[in-house]
Amino acid sequence: MKRVFLREINSTNEYAKARRGLGENLLVIAERQTGGRGTKGRSFSSQKGGVYLSLLTFYKDFPALNAFQIMQGAAAAVCETLVCFGLKPKIKWANDVYVNGKKICGILIENALKGKCIASSVVGIGLNVSNELPKELVDIATTIYKETGKEIAVEEVIETLVRFLEEKNIHEKYAQYLGWLNEEVTLVIGEKETRAKLLSVDEAGGLWAEVDGEKKRFVAAEVSLRIARD
Repeated sequence: MKRVFLREINSTNEYAKARRGLGENLLVIAERQTGGRGTKGRSFSSQKGGVYLSLLTFYKDFPALNAFQIMQGAAAAVCETLVCFGLKPKIKWANDVYVNGKKICGILIENALKGKCIASSVVGIGLNVSNELPKELVDIATTIYKETGKEIAVEEVIETLVRFLEEKNIHEKYAQYLGWLNEEVTLVIGEKETRAKLLSVDEAGGLWAEVDGEKKRFVAAEVSLRIARD
């Protein structure tokens, strides 16, 4: 796999997407992003000291119906990486990773389709290592350094993460890290907030929850999950 290291870039995802036409797998790593993005257009703080990477992967005969496996694999790889550094992560459906109730990683997946198949995907990961957090995020986000008190080289975290991203069937570990199951949370649908009990996540990435005694299915595009410190 070709690797590109950049000191500063607007977005590693944008850099990777612009090179889809080359037709080769690519790993883009930046020391800092000036325009890091999360899901639903949210910005992602990307100061030096964190892991900011995008993995461009091409597929043959990968059904679009199985797209959630890409997200599962990325989230599970992040969790396995954090465990290697002594942490106990949880996945907040669908694409955030938390430690001790605070966000430590965001994931953004951008797929390119060809018919009913995924031709390629860009997996963007922003993982807080020792980067300084903006004042508005200190109560809701965390870093590996803040949780462990240990200075860990960003390069070591990157190599560990890439190793797990390349592991076959890593997506199967998603379920073991999925957090807040069977707990009361808040679902935000548009401007409406609803209390619900999380039940499960299905193979397509849909969230099943109990709302007012009724079992309902939600998709990430229409609802967001809010936990106590979210």
